[in-house]
Amino acid sequence: MKNLALGLTLFLQAFVAVSAQELEPLVPVDEPISRQLQAVLADSTVQAALQRIQEREPLTVEEQLEITEIPAPPFQEERRAADYLQRFQDLGLSNAYIDDEGNVVATRRGSGEGPTLLIAAHLDTVFPESVDTTVELREGRYYAPGIGDDTRGLAVLLSVIDVLNQYEIETVGDIIFSGNVGEEGRGDLRGVKALFRDLEGVDGFISVDGVRLSRITAGGTGSRRFEFIFSGPGGHSFGAFGLPSAIHAMGRAIAYIAELQTPQFPKTTFTVGTVSGGTSVNSIAADATFAIDMRSNNSESLAIFEQQAKQAALTAVTEENSRWGSDAISVEFKLIGDRPVGSTSADSPIVQVAAGAYAQLGVSIDGITISSTDSNVPMALGIPAITISGGGEGGGAHSPAEWFEPVDSHLGPQAVLLNILTLVGVQGVSEPVLTNDY
Repeated sequence: MKNLALGLTLFLQAFVAVSAQELEPLVPVDEPISRQLQAVLADSTVQAALQRIQEREPLTVEEQLEITEIPAPPFQEERRAADYLQRFQDLGLSNAYIDDEGNVVATRRGSGEGPTLLIAAHLDTVFPESVDTTVELREGRYYAPGIGDDTRGLAVLLSVIDVLNQYEIETVGDIIFSGNVGEEGRGDLRGVKALFRDLEGVDGFISVDGVRLSRITAGGTGSRRFEFIFSGPGGHSFGAFGLPSAIHAMGRAIAYIAELQTPQFPKTTFTVGTVSGGTSVNSIAADATFAIDMRSNNSESLAIFEQQAKQAALTAVTEENSRWGSDAISVEFKLIGDRPVGSTSADSPIVQVAAGAYAQLGVSIDGITISSTDSNVPMALGIPAITISGGGEGGGAHSPAEWFEPVDSHLGPQAVLLNILTLVGVQGVSEPVLTNDY
């Protein structure tokens, strides 16, 4: 790790940042919101904190590398959570704890007269514990599974907490920081679902996820994931010939589902991702299962396709039974994933502040996007929420060849700090633009 840290320092020295030129914001920023953002930016303490974020970026990336090397598959995030809890406490968040779901949670109190903002990055990665997460530096890039998604977000939160406490910035509203579990795969957003189940009075949410400052995610693609489980009597392929087969029924169902049509708008998709079943090549299968992922940007379209897929499976069962004059095959639908559809209006202060902060830092954003992130949950609850990136360059997410390159990566935590302070307000400097309505 020492060699990596030395390489990082030398690399960043080659990318000394120049003063950013203000851009036009991606979305129009209302004058009252712009006024509060400008007040935050003009404050000398905030300016010093922003400068400190840039200066400490080598440390931020070093923390990112260290956390990356702690494996954290969904449902196995305990080691990384314990490490992250200690980092919270070392930075002065003495009330930090791990909740019943496994989330690391800490609150930085404001004056008690403002809104509550929850900001989170997810602890888990898509990779099983057997995957080697050792970081390698090659030609200026750091390679390791999970180094960007979402270890970068975790490191960004640490940078922001550090400068808030170092410069004793007093906010009007409360800030809840979390390293949450279960964002990836079958984790099914269980961490953020628990946060919004257990925490009261959260008025806004920001997820810091991934790298590259190229988007503001203000829409949540919903998904429903099922295992379709086919069951039957089974038997010898020759001696019991004439019995219906669970695998044959499954094959019929997959064929029917493959022919289903989905709308292009709202975008609705599906895939049968895995199949399993049977005992041997010379056995009539007594069991067969496939897992299906269904997604849409519209809850009604998602519900319609779910019913079509289930009906296809029921039809397949009927046909397989009829083929052999039997009623022995059945199908069960087991829900294994449920991510709600949601959205935050581009007119929302939380979107406007993000757009304004990026513009002030000279960061050009491609657009407002829709994706499946932790923000789906608060969006579906009607709570203003967005997902933004942690900064730097990167690629290969969800692959063993994932990489990160700290090019202007300090802009990520700087943008997060400006978002937080403008939303919750700074004592004696600015008023909160996030309302405490929830």
